[in-house]
Amino acid sequence: MNCILLPAENIVHQTAQINAVSQVRHVTQILDAKVGESLKIGQIGGQLGTAIIESITQDCIQLRDVQLTIAPPPKLDLTVILALPRPKVLRRLIMDMTALGVRHIILINSYRTQKSYWQSPMLERLDEFVLEGLQQSVDTIAPSIDLKKRFKPFVEDELANLVTNGAIVAHPYSTQSFAQYIKKQPLDKPYLDHPDSKKPPVSGLPSLVCIGAEGGWIDYEIALLATQGCEPVHIGPRILRTEAAVNALLGQWLL
Repeated sequence: MNCILLPAENIVHQTAQINAVSQVRHVTQILDAKVGESLKIGQIGGQLGTAIIESITQDCIQLRDVQLTIAPPPKLDLTVILALPRPKVLRRLIMDMTALGVRHIILINSYRTQKSYWQSPMLERLDEFVLEGLQQSVDTIAPSIDLKKRFKPFVEDELANLVTNGAIVAHPYSTQSFAQYIKKQPLDKPYLDHPDSKKPPVSGLPSLVCIGAEGGWIDYEIALLATQGCEPVHIGPRILRTEAAVNALLGQWLL
């Protein structure tokens, strides 16, 4: 944790309390913080700031001089459609996408998604994984997360409305690389009108990315996604695990 995020009800005027077991343990055992020291905190859905430790007990930390004056970092203009992965991978992926600043996450069924994954208790813990990602990246605004158990109806009826600035689908056997996709995107009009402007041109990054689970998408899924404007791209000759592919692709939005 690089900050402690608290729900609004735990903050009253310039005082606050930390009573979540994992947060109390982190402050007392990992940070080894003492009374009188400053902590970096934030309100879930609100501002970031600092507070002073007033008292520490086994199950609660009282804070004073709460100052929440810093805006959270902006979210990426990005929706990620992810084929529901193995449960033990789901936690890391939700944490990573949250930490990277993804605005909207859609977990979808695919041919290679095992039916048992949708019964996993891990799906009941998504808020917990989001909180971990927010505290890692010092952010307070959670991504929206939707679950879509029917692939074809979602792609045919809903996907097109989500594409605002291009869309790609990660596919290791595509003939087009992600770099090639970016290069062929037109520059924004203000830059074309004023090429000497100090403002850099828009990067051409898409607003929607589709990433398969282990084994990737099947040809039918690639073809159906393509009918809605999702262009297949690869990121090199290596076939990566889902976790590596997510971070390699989404890292481009941070450059």
